[in-house]
Order: sequence, then C-alpha cells, then structure tokens
Amino acid sequence: MFTIDAHLDLSMNALEWNRDLTQPIADLNLREKGLTDKPDRALATVSLPELRKGQIGLVVATQIARYVAPDNHLPGWHSPAQAWAQTQGQLAWYKAMEDAGEMVQIHNLETLEHHLSLWNNHQPNDQKPIGYILSLEGADSLVTVGHLEKAWQNGLRAVGPAHYGPGRYAQGTDATGKMTAIGHDLLKEMERLNIILDATHLCDDSFWDAMNRFNGHIWASHNNCRSLVNHNRQYSDEQIKELIGRGAVIGAALDAWMMVPNWQRGISQPRAMNCNLEVMIDHIDHICQLAGNAKHVGIGSDLDGAFGKEQCPYDLETIADLQKVSELFKKRGYTDTDVQHLMHGNWLRFLRNAWT
Repeated sequence: MFTIDAHLDLSMNALEWNRDLTQPIADLNLREKGLTDKPDRALATVSLPELRKGQIGLVVATQIARYVAPDNHLPGWHSPAQAWAQTQGQLAWYKAMEDAGEMVQIHNLETLEHHLSLWNNHQPNDQKPIGYILSLEGADSLVTVGHLEKAWQNGLRAVGPAHYGPGRYAQGTDATGKMTAIGHDLLKEMERLNIILDATHLCDDSFWDAMNRFNGHIWASHNNCRSLVNHNRQYSDEQIKELIGRGAVIGAALDAWMMVPNWQRGISQPRAMNCNLEVMIDHIDHICQLAGNAKHVGIGSDLDGAFGKEQCPYDLETIADLQKVSELFKKRGYTDTDVQHLMHGNWLRFLRNAWT
C-alpha cells in the first residue's frame, strides 16, 4: 500500500553520517562495518531503494542544524550563520538527488497530484523518484526571520521552531519556557507564507504559546504519547486533544526510547524490552481513541534520526517493513478505510487542505 512517512532526516544521514542513500541498505551497512563513531554504524534501516521497496513514495524530509550558545553543551554550531550554511549544504544534497532522478520536490498541490498519479500508475516502483516535502527541524539556522522567505523560495513548507534544549526561536525537548520575541515574529511570517507549523519537540510552555498565537496549519510529524511513555518529549493527552481540535495529523515515531518506558540508551535491547511494531500501534490507537476516529494519525518514523536497528522495533529490519503495519491495524479491528487513512490518507487530506 502506498505509504507516506512524515519525518526522515535523509540529508543528515547523507552528509553527517556519510551514507550514499542511493545504494542498497546491505551495501551501506557493509561499508560501515567496524566503524564506531556513531551508535548505529552498520545498523542503518533507510535508503532510497528501501523506500521504494516499501512503497513509501512520499516523505517529509528535513534540514536540521542546531545553534548552541557557549553555555549549551548539546552538539551544534557556534553561530546561526554556520547553522544556516549547514542547512544549505543539505538543500544542495536534495537538489543533487533531484538532478539524478532519485527524488523530486513536492511543494504545492500541482506537484503533489502529479506525483501521486505517477506512483499510482500500476507500473513498477523501482525507478520512480521519491517525493519529498522539505521541512526544517529546529529554526535556529534561520539567521533572521527574513531568511524564512528565502527558504520558502527553495521549497521549505514546514518548520518545527525547536529541537532539543533551548533555542533562538522556541524551547525544545528537556527545556522550559515560552517562545522568544523573534519566535513570535517567526510564527507570523510562517502564517504569511502558509508554512506548516510542526509542533514536534516544542516544550510544554512553547507548545501552548504557539497554540495561542499561530492560526495556520499545524501537524506533529513525529510524536508519541506521554500517557504510555512518561517524558516531556511525548505529548500529553491534553496536547493531543488540542492538536486534534486544530485539525492536525500526528506521526507515530519508531525510536525505541519513545515507544517503551524505561529505555536506557546504549544499554536496552529492543527484544528484551518487547519493543516491536505492535507498540507503535498502541500509541496510534491511543490517539485514535482520544479523537474518536482514525483521521488524526499517520507514520512519522524518524527511522534515520541518529539511530538504527539497535534502537527500533525488533521486527523491523529496514524501513520497507512499514508495510507490515497495515495488517497489524486490521488485527486491531481497523477497517480497510481506516488503514488507508493511517498509511497515507490523513497526510494527503491535510496537505490538500493546506495547499488549496
């Protein structure tokens, strides 16, 4: 079944992990054998051929570069200009993939419908380009609010103002506090340009600040449920209900520490923690129960978000295994129509509404 994944850090993998994502996943992992600089070396789950194999024809693909102040010990860039340059390098990689026919940018209703027609033409998918909607994860790299229009001209269609820790525009995971004054200006400019607000990673204070100020389209590309895993990175039922009321779609993430409680990074093992794809269905089902329907959830796997098989469901070898999810939904009693909503329909409805 045609599938949409609303959060993949493809360019980060390509540039910072030095992965040639045009290659088969086995070749990527073979080339990384023996490397120890990243915890997921030789354990990658995402490549462009695997997306095609899994019928994942459309993704929300990120740019990401954090600015860190001198007292911020998170990894990142020491000036907004450096962070901007990093995102522009990532943009150049996406453009190179377009030039090679590997990917195609989706930035309005016309390009969306054309791409869907291509992927639904009943021809083999192995040569089709992967469609990507450009999203910025963490707004720190926008040197000024004025840089947002430059990014929009290059195809940027969604922005998450924060990532981890304190930010220039908003406060993210593990931080506290409302959005900054320039963050409020950013929200206004996002409204003017019709850029989607990605609420993912906003801390509670910044989340409610944004909800009170932003009148445009909102989604949460990769978020799970705090009632199942009690951490500020997840959303409370109250936040989920707010998103539902705003017409948002929430993407379920497959990072194990967000799926099961008491996960210890670098220590816990997926099978020992009983972390499988059914757990993702638990989070999705919880949101559906809060909504009273299956119209506000999709997949936002984050599968290449600095982790691999060591920290994802044990019954997933590569991202192509997302095709297993549709049968798991049916076992839970979801109808064929519900499954279509969850695999792609909810994201498409959202985009058509936002871009019409």
